[in-house]
Amino acid sequence: MTEPHTVPPESTPPTVPQLDVRAAEPPTSESPPPTGGFADRPPGYPSALVWLRAGILRDWRGVLGAFVATWFYLPVALLLAFWGGLVLGVTGLFAGALGADDQVPQMLRDAPLIGSLLEAFLTRSGGVLGGVTGFAAGFLIGFLAVLVVPWLGADDGVFTVVTGLVGTVVAAALIGVLYTLYRVLLEPRLLVVSGARQPSRREYARLRPVLDECARRLGLPSVPRLLMEDDPVLSNARTYARHVVVTTAVLTEPDDEVAALLSHELVHWRTGDEITSAFVRGVGLPLTLAHALPTWLMRTFPHPGTNFVVFLFFWPVLLTMRYVVLPLHARDVRAAEYRADLGAVLTGHVDGMRRVLERRLSFETGRSGWDEAVCATHPPHELRLDALERASVAGVPAGADEPVTAERLFGHSGPVGTRRTWLLVGALMLVACVGTGGLGVVQWAFFRPQATVDGYFSALADRDSDAALGFLSDQSGGTDRKLLAQLLRGDGYRPPTDVEITKLDRDGDSATATVTYRLAGERRTTTVDLRRDEEATLGLFHGWRVSGGLTPLDSPIAGPGAQLNGVALPGAAEGPALVLLPGEYTATGPASALSETPSETVAVGPGQGSATLQLAPVLKPAAGEAVEARVRAWLDECAKQTVVAPPGCPFRYYGGSAQKVTWKILEYPQITVELTGPASAQVATPTEAEGKVQVSGTTTYFGTSTPFTDEDEFTVAGVATADGDTIAFRPAAN
Repeated sequence: MTEPHTVPPESTPPTVPQLDVRAAEPPTSESPPPTGGFADRPPGYPSALVWLRAGILRDWRGVLGAFVATWFYLPVALLLAFWGGLVLGVTGLFAGALGADDQVPQMLRDAPLIGSLLEAFLTRSGGVLGGVTGFAAGFLIGFLAVLVVPWLGADDGVFTVVTGLVGTVVAAALIGVLYTLYRVLLEPRLLVVSGARQPSRREYARLRPVLDECARRLGLPSVPRLLMEDDPVLSNARTYARHVVVTTAVLTEPDDEVAALLSHELVHWRTGDEITSAFVRGVGLPLTLAHALPTWLMRTFPHPGTNFVVFLFFWPVLLTMRYVVLPLHARDVRAAEYRADLGAVLTGHVDGMRRVLERRLSFETGRSGWDEAVCATHPPHELRLDALERASVAGVPAGADEPVTAERLFGHSGPVGTRRTWLLVGALMLVACVGTGGLGVVQWAFFRPQATVDGYFSALADRDSDAALGFLSDQSGGTDRKLLAQLLRGDGYRPPTDVEITKLDRDGDSATATVTYRLAGERRTTTVDLRRDEEATLGLFHGWRVSGGLTPLDSPIAGPGAQLNGVALPGAAEGPALVLLPGEYTATGPASALSETPSETVAVGPGQGSATLQLAPVLKPAAGEAVEARVRAWLDECAKQTVVAPPGCPFRYYGGSAQKVTWKILEYPQITVELTGPASAQVATPTEAEGKVQVSGTTTYFGTSTPFTDEDEFTVAGVATADGDTIAFRPAAN
């Protein structure tokens, strides 16, 4: 390697292939250092917002790697993929070895030479092939499972997936910004905790003039705050967002090497490299914390055994960082290192930088587990030396457009945004506000708990049973929807009226509405419980559903003629149990020649546990007279008989042998008729209302005939039945 020529600051600026490097002109005036929350930030940025924006938006590859690895659970995916591959690999190993013979088709197995070759091949390699195939399948299934499972709940289609992904991106960006602000604002305290301190007067007098001179040559009107770290062995310098930390070993280095180090760090400070690294760490903050622990263990206990144990437990995190995050972040880190090395060229300290790089692989040792990994991605020192060699060669090669000065090296930060940018941002914000406001109006109008309660009672008022059921959380498949629709459309149905929500209490996904309404001619108050719907409408709006809402009808008197709102009620064993929606129902029962059933009103309120319907038939006023006429006609038939014991009749003569018997009803008994069903009744005679019968005839005693006359009391019992419009009487057996 040839010795490069160092160009002094006063001479013609050095050039490199494709780059003409020139030191900056000294600033025309000294600007006071900034003060406030972002004190000691780099100059050249119109505001702290531009400074943060420039650092945050620079390394999109590193941000993407940290985002994917952290928020898509890449270490967990690797862990599950390994175990899935191991399980299926072992399964495939044994299954392939044991079932190799069955894998050859019969036609090929019977083929000469080919069949025997295939069987021999599968016998010896079937287990290996099965194991490899099983491991590959298990690895792929386990890996994809972790990536897919979090999105399985997106039942509303692609829109839900997109909104979920956007929410994840926003959350990651927000955490990244907050972490960056945390690192920048609390940087002085964090550095003090890590061991940095204020420089002494001797240290300040030794380093500050060199720092100021390097800043002057780079065209920087201010410098970062200088801090010291007690390390008498390693000569290192590290740049943070607002500070440069130098080890005490640097104090013994030659001035040109110290200047080279500080020039390098000033470029890092001016270009905001720490802001970029902090934002990448913030986006992958959970992964950052998970990676910091094994790195700290391996750094604190440097032993092969410790490294093996740590890797055994943390290998998914370490591999994810090494092969996913760091390769994507390395491009920006390496570019930043090459750019920072040009600071030594611009200040005329190429020889000092060369000696620094020749003595050590790199400087700026890590500040955390993540930073150690990032610092490991620094370019090889030989490549950095090669870049310095080319940068120190005089002359402008063909193809170089303009000389590279400090202004071109640092770039133009510009304002926070151009007029067109602000117009676009304003238009997007206006659209977002209008869209968000419109969505809020839709949510407020149609998807509040109040809207569900109003819609539920409106559906009842419209007698739309399907719409009313749509507002319920309990839409049991056993509900007879056709019967329910007929009941609401019937003439006897009257929905709740004058509905008013007087109070609504919400607790998370539950809500309770206090509702007043008028039903069956009286004002009532009830509470309606609601639950937030888990499924979103259009992927955006989560509505509410009324808990319960259906009231079972207990023991209806079902049968021919039993109706509710003019609809025949099913029998007890016919179909599902009858349930009712809130409202007033009119029930009517069967009628016959014996009885009639008065109509009954059933009032069902919201949330009512059950409703009872008692359709009690009553005796028709004319039915008693008809039964009595039937009983008397039957008694008259009994009296016409001329036998001592008329069969089936309620009276007989017990005086012995008699001839020429005649019966006469002196007094008909009074009867009571008690319904036992819509078409049957029990007939009986009260004790104090017995009838009287007279029997006459002659008795023969020792050849002598003697006339007799006797009276007796009797009662009547039996069953009266209705058959159409006629009533029949069946006496009870004597």
